[in-house]
Amino acid sequence: MGLIASLPSIDKWAQSAYVLHEKFERDIPVHQHKKGQLSYVEGGIAYVHIKDKIFVVPARHYFWIPCGVQHVLKVSHSATVLRSIFFYAYDDDKDPFYSEVGIYPINNLLLEMIKYTDKWEGPIGPEDGRYQFLTTIKNILPEMSTHVLPTALPSTEDERMLPIMAYIDANIAEPHTIESIGDRFGLSRRSVSRLFQTTLGMSFLQYLKLLRMVKALEMILQTTMSMSEIAYAVGYQSLSSFSNTFYQITNQRPSAFNNDK
Repeated sequence: MGLIASLPSIDKWAQSAYVLHEKFERDIPVHQHKKGQLSYVEGGIAYVHIKDKIFVVPARHYFWIPCGVQHVLKVSHSATVLRSIFFYAYDDDKDPFYSEVGIYPINNLLLEMIKYTDKWEGPIGPEDGRYQFLTTIKNILPEMSTHVLPTALPSTEDERMLPIMAYIDANIAEPHTIESIGDRFGLSRRSVSRLFQTTLGMSFLQYLKLLRMVKALEMILQTTMSMSEIAYAVGYQSLSSFSNTFYQITNQRPSAFNNDK
């Protein structure tokens, strides 16, 4: 059973956990549930759209979505499985972790625990012997989830920003500046700067750098391009400059993700 069909069952028993290993659905429209969601992406990339942000979740990473948060979920075709556990929310106030959306690199212990549930499916309540195992997973998440992957792209419906964002995305290798964007769209330097800050909550340069790293991450995981080719394709003239910027944003070198294909 897919996630969409499972939504009524996920919320049916407040005290239960719900296990779902999804292998087929790729686009799950806006929805929410009364349980917190832990999901691990096996291969490829997942995209979680929440309010004004798009969280980019690469392979070997998991994400947490608190209960009651509306979101859209899309999984790339290069991903093989989305392994999810939906947890009861009655004790979420015991740690701030459970109230924040986040993306985290997975370690071997948590990965093996999640994979151990591979044959489980559906609701698992307190009377079930497997419940304690799932409770343990939930309880260790705050301790394990200390390194947030900051690959959340801001989004907006502002009609002035949409063509600018689309242009930069389609021409990511170009040497964009505030002046060049202003000239192309008939805006002053100050107007461009203010537009990015007010609609996206970050500067033009911050957005450009983040977008380039997200595009690079997609290329690393979904193409056979070399790292030098990827660096050039997202606007960097040297591999070292690209690698250093990538590390600044993700706290990992690009080669670390190259092993996740």
